[in-house]
Amino acid sequence: MAGSGASLDMEKAKNVAQTVIGDVASVLHGALCFIGDRLGLFKAMAGAGPITIDQLAAKTGLSARYLREWLAAMAAARYVEYDAAGDSYLLTPEYAAALADEDSPFFIGSYFQMAQAAVSVAPQVAEAFKSGKGVTQAEYPPWFFEATERNSRTRYQHKLLRKWIPAMPQVAAALNAGGSAADVGCGGGRAAIMIAQAFGKARVTGFDIHAESIERARRNAVTAGVADRVSFEAANGSALPAGRFDFVTTFDVVHDSVDPVSLMSAIRRALKPDGTYLVQEINISDAVQDNIRPMGKMVYSVSTLYCMTTSLAHGGAGIGAAMGEPKARELAAAAGFSRFTRLPVKDDFAVLYELRP
Repeated sequence: MAGSGASLDMEKAKNVAQTVIGDVASVLHGALCFIGDRLGLFKAMAGAGPITIDQLAAKTGLSARYLREWLAAMAAARYVEYDAAGDSYLLTPEYAAALADEDSPFFIGSYFQMAQAAVSVAPQVAEAFKSGKGVTQAEYPPWFFEATERNSRTRYQHKLLRKWIPAMPQVAAALNAGGSAADVGCGGGRAAIMIAQAFGKARVTGFDIHAESIERARRNAVTAGVADRVSFEAANGSALPAGRFDFVTTFDVVHDSVDPVSLMSAIRRALKPDGTYLVQEINISDAVQDNIRPMGKMVYSVSTLYCMTTSLAHGGAGIGAAMGEPKARELAAAAGFSRFTRLPVKDDFAVLYELRP
């Protein structure tokens, strides 16, 4: 290339082109996984053993022609195993755990739902690149927030009560004694509901600015049978009542908040003198060179398509999802917390900070 100062290595260029084609294929394959999740195809295949196209069509009531193409794509991606002799397809137990079983600790099928929704606003995000502003939550399709709730349910079901709260004995003691808890940025309310179910005497409140999620949280609480002990408010976390809570949580909230210091300051004021604030963030470095891997690729992408832009849309800090521990410590100090502890909980995806007034 003229003016580049280096000649083109044809072999490397060929490999780069193949890599990019692979990424394009992954984007398109993700759309088919979204369809498979939405139509219950992975669930229909789970535990069914080798299944033919016609058998899957009969089981689901869907078009055999579409299923033929969909299954071929799943086989090409190695999501299912194809037996040419029997012209059948198998969803192995391991892939079923990731794609079909929503009670599995490995379930991540809902990420395709979230990704499809995030990609749908890419044109608006492209315009934000020019203005430096952002895309508001109102511009995202409803299934983005439904997907976020499904994602969080897996974490809370297998980690919140089994690993995270037990790492803070004072929290468990306070809730067992009938203490009060709040989840700020609660979404569909799964964490608040599970805390209420686990601690029968505790009172729990969820706060979120997304009104549709709050309505869904209220319905979820009724379904779970804890609506008498869990309440949900469509409110900004910066307006929390002072001195009320023994325990406050934010799950993947601080990094995309408009004003994280004001939010965390309000949480500090809302805690009782011996209260605890649990900050859960993504377990990723704040240094680009540490994140050159699939996890970094996903986190920076979702940060651009949602976390950062929804904060900037309101003139916010726009910290982004790869916040890192140094930024968390900086924000906690600015908010007036005197104690900051990274909990010794090993988790590939989450990092936990215990903050005390």
